[in-house]
Amino acid sequence: MNIVVLLKQVPSTESFIEIADNKVSVKTDDFKMVINPYDEYAVEEAIKLKEAHGGSVTILSAGLERTIASIRTALAMGADSGVLIQDPAVEECDSLGTARILAAALKQIPFDLIIAGQRAVDGDNFQVGIAVAEYLNIPHISLVTKEEIIDGKIRCHRTVEGGIVVLDAPLPALFTTQRGLNEPRYASLPGIMKAKKKPLEIKTLADIGLDAEKVGKPKTKIVAMKYPLEKKGGRIIEGESAQAKAAALVKILHEESKVI
Repeated sequence: MNIVVLLKQVPSTESFIEIADNKVSVKTDDFKMVINPYDEYAVEEAIKLKEAHGGSVTILSAGLERTIASIRTALAMGADSGVLIQDPAVEECDSLGTARILAAALKQIPFDLIIAGQRAVDGDNFQVGIAVAEYLNIPHISLVTKEEIIDGKIRCHRTVEGGIVVLDAPLPALFTTQRGLNEPRYASLPGIMKAKKKPLEIKTLADIGLDAEKVGKPKTKIVAMKYPLEKKGGRIIEGESAQAKAAALVKILHEESKVI
């Protein structure tokens, strides 16, 4: 079984976010960049499927040169090869543009199954995996917490509000991950050493038959970024009894806050 994992490199959730001088982006120079957490579930599930059914796992990403480090981490976990689409136009893309690029790259990679994180923790758009499946005209199942391969089909348990839905889809197909699917493994030292020798291709848009015009202009535009309003600290109401505290609170709400 040939499996492709869609991977995005994102800032660590522990990073301190600062707005850049242009007021429409964030400063990234000091960020620690990591694999998108939901994509870690995708990498782990792909490796488990390979271990159970044989085949290969390819990591596919679109981004800057620094993304190579995250692809190498996935290779150290147990993936077999990586492909990075590195092109200036990639940085200008929105979710649909990224999906169009990944779909074009996938047309050059044999696959039976594609696994992606349900969303990236930086943009939170929930769009790339779904759009890739649409561009490739293959079935898509989102928010998967359990899967199994049965007679050339994939059966997925999908979370919905208040319960679980079990869905079957023919292969090739794409599904996106949800917490609870697995527990991603750590990259071992031997795995890190082996990852340095595993194949990793770097391609441009031209290599996958695209150019900036075919990718299209973003459908959305960031107009401005602002920090959230600072919240004032809490206030402790003093009093010798519950009744006295209640009376003091009512007085503050009436005379100072003027809400009653």
